[in-house]
Amino acid sequence: MLGTVLALAAAALVAAAVAWFLHTHERVERQVPLPPAGEAVWNPLYALRETLRGDGVEAVTRQRLQPALFASATDDTVLFDTDPARLRAGEVEALLDWVARGGHLLLRTPRQGWFDGEDEADVPPLLHRLGVRELLPPGCVELQVRDEEPHVELCDGWRMRLEGVSPLRAWGDAQDGYAFVRLAHGRGVVDLLADFDFLANSRLDEATHQALARQLLAPRYGRGTVHLVHDARLDSLWWRLVRHGWPLWLPLALLLAGWLWRRAQRFGPWLPSPATARRSLREHVRAGGALLFRHGQAPLLYDAVREAFLARLRRRDPATAALAGEARVQALAERLQLPHYLVREALTRSGVQDRHTYFARVRTLIQMRNRL
Repeated sequence: MLGTVLALAAAALVAAAVAWFLHTHERVERQVPLPPAGEAVWNPLYALRETLRGDGVEAVTRQRLQPALFASATDDTVLFDTDPARLRAGEVEALLDWVARGGHLLLRTPRQGWFDGEDEADVPPLLHRLGVRELLPPGCVELQVRDEEPHVELCDGWRMRLEGVSPLRAWGDAQDGYAFVRLAHGRGVVDLLADFDFLANSRLDEATHQALARQLLAPRYGRGTVHLVHDARLDSLWWRLVRHGWPLWLPLALLLAGWLWRRAQRFGPWLPSPATARRSLREHVRAGGALLFRHGQAPLLYDAVREAFLARLRRRDPATAALAGEARVQALAERLQLPHYLVREALTRSGVQDRHTYFARVRTLIQMRNRL
């Protein structure tokens, strides 16, 4: 009966806890952004391409320029997100001829490394042909989109100073350099920007970046194919291990640090010194006997063995121990089944200074003691 009551009470307690939890907690779904996978890992313009396709604009991405693919399509747009200094002379001529026939080309300045520390950079041949005289240090420009907070863009690329050309549109100033210019070239246009970082996959979800991208693609938007040429931006294996592999390497690093700490030499013992090696009691007795024997104390050792035998005899056979002289020798010889002369010699102390006599009598005493 008591067990039933306890079971019902426990069930009621669990039901009350579940009801309280459901009443005080609400199930909420939360979206957690996952790291990029597949093509998005190495294609920085993947999100832009998919956005254009979703808007009905034909868009393709590749890692090589391949001018033959758009040479006859004057309504196409080419966004070249690669260092323009890598273009060969034939590719430069093909690009300029295509733009002169009506194409729309978007270029960026050479990418600046984190540790360049230079105030100027060499002007690539293509930019020089378009009227860029020199490249100046980077500087941000302000961008204001309706209903959005003030923004700055184009902070990481070189600014451009022009010579002999008048831009259709410009962003910046002639003294400190332009972060963006739109130049007319024949029947087409060329847009020069400090960088294309705002078009990257991780940044295109911002409204300001979407608005800026739409304005840049406006001249030929929806009229032809958009060719997105990019570098393969794969993070190094070490950087990916540091960034995504910390659940593995951090515990291993802690284990290694702990092992090194245990093995490291310390300044003084933290634990008691280990006990020195000790000899067993048998070794001590053996060493003491050897020392006495070397110093001529064989009779003393014989007395100890004889006394040990007699002590056992008194415990095991008091009647025989009470005898004396030849009677005890006779009784022991019969009891132990040993010759009379051997028992008599073993119980005689005289002559044990001799080495051979000592060992013979001690051996016999031990044999007699073991037979009791």
